[in-house]
Amino acid sequence: MKIAVLSSHTPSLFWFRMDMMLSFKDLGHEVVAIGNEPAEKWADKFEEQGIKYIAAEISRNGTNPLKDLKTLKSLKAVLKQERPDKLFTYQAKTVIYGGIAANKLGITEVYPLIAGIGSVFLSNDIKSKIIRFILKTEYRYAMRKSPKIFFQNNDDVKVFTDNKIIKKEKTVILNGSGVNLEKFTQKPLPNGTAFLCISRLIKDKGVYEYLQAARIVKEKYPQARFLLVGPYDSNPSALKPEELQPYLDDGIIEYFGEASDVRPYLEICNVFVLPSYREGTPKTVLEAMATGRAIITTDAPGCRETVTNGENGYLVPIKDVDALSAAMIDLIENSDKISQMADKGLDLVKQKFDVKIVNNTINTTMNL
Repeated sequence: MKIAVLSSHTPSLFWFRMDMMLSFKDLGHEVVAIGNEPAEKWADKFEEQGIKYIAAEISRNGTNPLKDLKTLKSLKAVLKQERPDKLFTYQAKTVIYGGIAANKLGITEVYPLIAGIGSVFLSNDIKSKIIRFILKTEYRYAMRKSPKIFFQNNDDVKVFTDNKIIKKEKTVILNGSGVNLEKFTQKPLPNGTAFLCISRLIKDKGVYEYLQAARIVKEKYPQARFLLVGPYDSNPSALKPEELQPYLDDGIIEYFGEASDVRPYLEICNVFVLPSYREGTPKTVLEAMATGRAIITTDAPGCRETVTNGENGYLVPIKDVDALSAAMIDLIENSDKISQMADKGLDLVKQKFDVKIVNNTINTTMNL
């Protein structure tokens, strides 16, 4: 069969979905990857993996109806050209407009993945309510013929079922995107204490709280290191370079920009920190656990799936800088906990989050 995998962010498609696409290929199927960035930049990289890449005109952010119409037309044209037997979609724009385009072309085997929901489902201002109404209608139409819909946590399932977007019996829970335990392996913990956050630099990832907590901890323990890896973003809530600069000038943060391979940065930290407001299941946390690192993340949907509080890390309330800094200080003052938490996290990721386990669930669900 021909299977198309559709994303509104090509780097995510390549780095986060490659193991899944290769599992399709290993089963003898033809795989086509469809993303938003130019083929000139990505086609050769996908071709090296035996996967065809096609660029489509996809608007990632915003609510401009003209841009969304262009997205729909572009996806419809690509799907009409390729005629896949099955379609796997993820990320809001491509779940919606990929699903609608597939419906119009008579492609009924569409398997969406809801890997986290946007803040629009959580906010109650007038603008959010209007957008939420539109989104619910679009999601409902896009997924009405899907045999199954993948989720990464039960909180998101509840949002979609409570809003009558889908029926519960259509849902399948995945343990995140999984982590490749052959690529991400346990590494020795470095001397000293170094905290690392890998994230797009946007508000909802808790980047502001990470910066503020780092400043608090640095005042008490100036030898502690705080590392930050990730790109600036086009999201309206994105951190601006001028907002990060004071933390760089004061020696609070070491910023490394965007990285295609995060393993070298995981090796130089002891503790991985993701103070996100909400996730599907954060892949960066799973990769850190596989490398043998203690975790500090939030008691929020998606994040709480990765940590048993006090066992392989700490869960702190969202937007709580004091709790975040207290957890960091605790691990500095009780450094023996770090290796204990790291070992327990590694055990958990092997038992539950191995990408082979996740891919097997996807393949079985899609009847591959």
